[in-house]
Amino acid sequence: MAKVLDVMGQVCPFPLEEAKVAVNEIDSGDELVINFDCTQATDSIPRWAAETGLAITNFEQTGDAAWTITLKKS
Repeated sequence: MAKVLDVMGQVCPFPLEEAKVAVNEIDSGDELVINFDCTQATDSIPRWAAETGLAITNFEQTGDAAWTITLKKS
């Protein structure tokens, strides 16, 4: 099951902070899809995921300044 977190229009550090809350709301094995447009989050979210043991199953640019990243909770 995947939970979608849409943080478009939010500036850092808010996309990362909301992702931290949202990942605690999903079960192990589930995914969190984060849609964002904060350039700094292209570094901070993957770094945080790696530090906390979340797998990145998808990370792509969806527009001129928009991205989606999918994290899987182990």
